[in-house]
Amino acid sequence: MNLNGTLLAVDAGNSKTDVAVIGRDGTVLGSARGGGFQPPVVGVETAVDGLAEIVGRAWEEAGGAGLSPAFTHVAACLANADLPVEEAALQEELLGRGWSRSVRVHNDTFAILRAGLDEPRGVAVVCGAGINCVGMTPDGRTARFPAIGKISGDWGGGGGLADEALWFAARAEDGRGLPTALADALPAHFGLGSMYALIEALHLGGIAVERRHELTPVLFAVAAGGDPIALSLVHRLAEEVVAMAAVALRRLGLHREEAPVMLGGSVLAARHPQLEERIRELLAARAPEAVIGFVTAPPVLGAGLLALDEADAGPEAKARLRERYGA
Repeated sequence: MNLNGTLLAVDAGNSKTDVAVIGRDGTVLGSARGGGFQPPVVGVETAVDGLAEIVGRAWEEAGGAGLSPAFTHVAACLANADLPVEEAALQEELLGRGWSRSVRVHNDTFAILRAGLDEPRGVAVVCGAGINCVGMTPDGRTARFPAIGKISGDWGGGGGLADEALWFAARAEDGRGLPTALADALPAHFGLGSMYALIEALHLGGIAVERRHELTPVLFAVAAGGDPIALSLVHRLAEEVVAMAAVALRRLGLHREEAPVMLGGSVLAARHPQLEERIRELLAARAPEAVIGFVTAPPVLGAGLLALDEADAGPEAKARLRERYGA
């Protein structure tokens, strides 16, 4: 198989990595999936070593067995590429692997944004374990936030919502706070009879910390039942989503014209009625021309479209790639 002119698309998240070897005509020649990409935990070199193994499998599937991976362009949408200095370090490491002389590193949120757009113009807010927002325009301008937690002004995400729900529920049970149905619903999710029992189990490791995210759907269920505390948390998340989207639109000069605001990530893609309704209401007040959409396509599609953008591929190639991923 002739692999000249192929492109590499990478979507590397905290929990999983997808890569695709793509022809200039938008055909997926090979693909592979592997584990998460966490440079802050293992270091940049080790993280890219793991990525290299996944790229190697995709390259072999594309017909490159016995040859070193070689691409016209690499579009790498990477988790933990939150700051320009982190992007630069990752780009340097990828260039050092010799896969291509043309490498562009993006935060992984850009993959979700591009997957939801017909052209690289608009804003995306992603709310999964955490929360982030990015925007782009066809002339290459971008808008983004550091999105590294509370120190960068962030609030929300599935993990943040679970922590807030626990805080209110604990105070409700011991009398420091207002009553809320969360005090019964959160421990009941784990088969426990009180918040005290849940606090003990989380503190002593009886329930793994990574299972806290299971409490986020419980919060939304309690909010749907009309609980004021739970509903206030859902509405605050809506305010955060709209604040990020509105600021990004303004930075790009898109706030006074029709522009897509794509919502993605597990929390937003679940389309909880109370959350979605509040987002629409608040965004209509701050950016009346904005058009809300939801991203359900796999983010590696977005990375592939970014690669095709860089290669000046035509609409037929991009349509072929979208069709491959059912988008």
